[in-house]
Amino acid sequence: GRGHGQLSRLRSSSLEIKEKEIREKGSEILREQLDAAKKELKLKDKECERLSQVRNQLEQELEELTASLFEEAHKMVREANVKQAAAEKQLKEAQGKIDVLQAEVTALKTLVLTSTPSSPNRQLHPQLQSSGTRGAYKHVGGHVRNKSASGGFPTSSGKPEPSPVSGNHLSQKDKENKSIDSVLFAEFLMWKEHPSLDRSSAFLSRIYSEEIGPCLSFTRSELSQLVQSAVESNSLTIEPVAMSALPMVKASAIECGGPNGFRAAVETKCALSGMSRLCRHRIKLGDKGSYYYISPSSRARITAVCNFFTYIRYIQQGLVRHDAEQMFWEVMRLRREMTVAKLGFYLTDQG
Repeated sequence: GRGHGQLSRLRSSSLEIKEKEIREKGSEILREQLDAAKKELKLKDKECERLSQVRNQLEQELEELTASLFEEAHKMVREANVKQAAAEKQLKEAQGKIDVLQAEVTALKTLVLTSTPSSPNRQLHPQLQSSGTRGAYKHVGGHVRNKSASGGFPTSSGKPEPSPVSGNHLSQKDKENKSIDSVLFAEFLMWKEHPSLDRSSAFLSRIYSEEIGPCLSFTRSELSQLVQSAVESNSLTIEPVAMSALPMVKASAIECGGPNGFRAAVETKCALSGMSRLCRHRIKLGDKGSYYYISPSSRARITAVCNFFTYIRYIQQGLVRHDAEQMFWEVMRLRREMTVAKLGFYLTDQG
């Protein structure tokens, strides 16, 4: 019995030793696995940090690219607007030159047609002129004409006759006799330092009171104010009267031949003056406004003011490359056009 008990104790002790060894080996294996897992987590953390940096860099590059694209688009729009304004200015200048050339051709035709053997035109035959009058004319392209298309042509009696040419442009003699008003020029220079359409400046305040206000002062005062606001905001539209747009009432329509086909003229009340006139044009205030039929004199007054605002807008935008004195005289010429239009003088369409 005792031997059997000793054998049992030996077996139990050996089992405990084996279990202890197994636990120690298991613990060592678990520690190794834990260390391997920690190393793997560190590697994954580094990879996550690297990917996060890549994402931030891509987002920053995307924002910079978007900003550069918007800036380039705005730059292209600005350049297109500048080019459009320059093209419109060139078109206006070209049309003005064409008008001057047409006026000169009309004057030369008048000279040719009025020269007969019994009554020769002294301008076409310089040998008939006295030595004192020959120097005022010069040969141009085989014809003799005055230096300026707007000057009067002298007759055989030595007195100037009215020229059929438009009086919108100064003659050479007038240009040579110009004199700058120091007060007006100082006001213009002060405005030119910081050009704007704000009428509080001395320059624009004077023009509003002396030209713009009187020129746009019509019988229908409420509509006149709306027209002035539309001109100031550059939202006024003037267009010829089309056949389809003629009013159903107030007939007495007349078809006038023009360069682009038939153009309508309807005798109706001018919306600004309230007088019955032959209205060949109509205006619209803004994009969704109503149409108002206007007489030629009302159109001339509105057009003169629009021409003035167009020029000072070009100065404000930096599109005029002339010196200050040339700009000043152009402004004076536009002021004169407004004054003349206010007095009722205007050109009629010849085509």
